[in-house]
Amino acid sequence: MHNLSKYCVLFIIGTRPEAIKLAPVILKFKESNLFSVNIVLSGQHDEMVKSVMNIFGLQEDINFNLIKTVNSLEGIAAKILEELNNYLIKVKPNMVFVQGDTITAFSGALAAFFNKIPIAHVEAGLRTNNIYSPFPEEANRRMISQISTIHFAPTQISFQNLLNNGIIKNIHISGNTIVDAMSLVSNSKRGNLIDGIDINTEEYILTTIHRRENWGKPLKNIAKGILNFADKHKNIKLILPLHKNPIVRKPIKEILGNHENIFLVETLPYIDFILILKNSSIVLTDSGGVQEEAVTLGKPLLILRNSTERPEVFKGGNASLVGTDPDKIEKELSSLLRDKKKYQKMAQKSKVFGDGDSSKIIFDKTLSFLQENLNLL
Repeated sequence: MHNLSKYCVLFIIGTRPEAIKLAPVILKFKESNLFSVNIVLSGQHDEMVKSVMNIFGLQEDINFNLIKTVNSLEGIAAKILEELNNYLIKVKPNMVFVQGDTITAFSGALAAFFNKIPIAHVEAGLRTNNIYSPFPEEANRRMISQISTIHFAPTQISFQNLLNNGIIKNIHISGNTIVDAMSLVSNSKRGNLIDGIDINTEEYILTTIHRRENWGKPLKNIAKGILNFADKHKNIKLILPLHKNPIVRKPIKEILGNHENIFLVETLPYIDFILILKNSSIVLTDSGGVQEEAVTLGKPLLILRNSTERPEVFKGGNASLVGTDPDKIEKELSSLLRDKKKYQKMAQKSKVFGDGDSSKIIFDKTLSFLQENLNLL
């Protein structure tokens, strides 16, 4: 299936954040004539992943189209194990790359493990140390760590987490590939992106909500907190890209859909999202990747969760945990707007997630590993 004079690496991608964070790594491997590259889409997120792939000029080799057939965690896991197992037998890659902590990443790693193929885990070592928060991500990433061959920890904290879990071999601090991805798209120039708001001149808050742990009552509480804030601050607009999942969309539209200063928009192309993020005043999110993007760009960050596996965001005073209590959300947003000193402290750009050379580090360490170990595997 692949040129015998090259190493073959296979990347499995399920969700939009995985696509964003793996795209610069894939591009780095594609630049080298030492590697043939195989891209597998599970189909966990379909349209959103394809949009990212187009931005970075990437084309998958196969798509399992999961979203069209299953939507439960156990269904997704079972389907990936079966489909990827058959594909791995055919392709015979030298290394399988997974990113982060999704059900696609865990199932992809497990399929590779069953076939005794080395696993590279990008963004390894994130922990909250509460197995149900976030669910199921915390369990997924812990299990991936146990079977991975090479671990790319984005920070010193994640490196130490792996050591604390008894993982002692082949750990490399790589920085986070999100910084690489942002640098590839951040100079793009775009026209007016959202009707009714000029992102270049108007003050606005960007918010994203999607996490499974916030489904149900927590999500409604978040929406109520945003509504209370918007009612009290008529001069501030708020942009909220809606997730595709109806479990997330429906309550948000019901609670926030009729406010003149709240702009509920469809999922934004990655280039547009980064531009809107760069021009925002405050970021309010439950997303892990957006936490990294916000502090890298120097945006005051309020996290809609009770814990985060990215404690680095607090290091320079860039972020605050606000949870899902509506009163706390409204008060923290209002406080940031009122207290200029507090705002300036949280608006400092941070390099805690690296300098944008993560893909090169991952490429170099992978090449060294394969050159030294391939005959032993």
